[in-house]
Amino acid sequence: MSTSGGFSGALRSSGRVVADRVGLLFSAKGAGFQRLAESHAANVAGDTLVALALASTLFFSVPSTTARDRVALYLLLTLAPFAILGPVLGRIFDRYRGAYRGGLMVASGARVVLAIVMMFGIDSLWLYPVAFGLLVFSRIHGISRASMLPVVLDSPHELITANTQLAKIGVLASAVVIPPGVLAVRFVSPVLALVFAAVAFGVSALAASLLPSLEALPSSDRSTSRGAGVPRSVRLARLATAGVRFLNGYLLLLVAFAFRDAEAGVLDFGALLAAAGLGFFISAFVTPLIERRVPEEPMVVAALAVAAAAAFVASHGLTLPVAGVLAAAAGFAWGTAKFGFDGLLQMTVAPRARGRAFTISETMFQLAWVVGAIIPVAVTVDETLGLNAAGAVALVIQVVYVTALLVPIAVARRAAAEERAVEPDEPDLSELI
Repeated sequence: MSTSGGFSGALRSSGRVVADRVGLLFSAKGAGFQRLAESHAANVAGDTLVALALASTLFFSVPSTTARDRVALYLLLTLAPFAILGPVLGRIFDRYRGAYRGGLMVASGARVVLAIVMMFGIDSLWLYPVAFGLLVFSRIHGISRASMLPVVLDSPHELITANTQLAKIGVLASAVVIPPGVLAVRFVSPVLALVFAAVAFGVSALAASLLPSLEALPSSDRSTSRGAGVPRSVRLARLATAGVRFLNGYLLLLVAFAFRDAEAGVLDFGALLAAAGLGFFISAFVTPLIERRVPEEPMVVAALAVAAAAAFVASHGLTLPVAGVLAAAAGFAWGTAKFGFDGLLQMTVAPRARGRAFTISETMFQLAWVVGAIIPVAVTVDETLGLNAAGAVALVIQVVYVTALLVPIAVARRAAAEERAVEPDEPDLSELI
């Protein structure tokens, strides 16, 4: 009795500690951040459940050739939301101060409806337009969240820490729903996973409705600059981060089809997703430590190095454990690059210009991911050759990015040295006395 009571007491105590720490993730930066974090967590949970339902339908229930065709169509569909939303969202966010909060609410509410519609059309051609709608509103939610984050923080110096906290919350939310989602898909039906997703999106909409709007903030907290440009450092970091995203999509789909062709099941696919999420989660802890010592640009360089090393190592033998490590490394690289880039953009771009800047960036990242992912889908790529190619591409992007950063600095130093060299020496007045 006493042993059992002691064990149950220790279990309850551990549970309280975990609950307190998770609660601190949500509440540490104020009520506004807490509501944004709650909306984000529920949104990620819903997206994860939809991904599991779609994976079951598009990926595992059909022969390999058909799976490739369906995934290719789905990947092409993911580009359309950005082609439609890119020009529109930027203008809306620039013009209307309450658009960030409204975007979160509309995106989550619309996906409740679409998840319900998908339940009744998951085995029909209606699946594709509904999936398209889910992608559109998922992008609206992501861009609105990133643009809203600086609004709910007290200091711009908290941006990278806040980004990593949101990432931790998102990974935790995904980890919580993956087990019931996989069980629902495996033993009941993908429809049950969509029921869970609809509930999650509803919670996300409710949390978003409780966020402060930009109109509620003092005028001193808002920038009135509408035409502020994006600095060169941000543009370069955006291109390099897109390179990391390209590799992320390429490696994930290369590994996924390698195991799909080997008749692996949804549980193995879920394990790869979990490994990628774990890598992203670890990056959320490591990134703030790196950010204290180095600026954001070297974080992107480090992410490319991690992707290259993981690809080269995995090319020596792609077993399921090695694939899990590769997926984790890809998730870590993407998280490190994305956190660094988000912090750089949020810190250097005026608040009223962030919506458009984030729209352009997210469009580029999604395009890079799809281009990378569609290569192993459209063409059967040898695993060893494909992984070595990924490592080489990562190194090339790294060299180009570092060169682009350093050349202007070297040119400026040389110009300054030449200017000093041509300046006439000041006469020594002591010699004239």
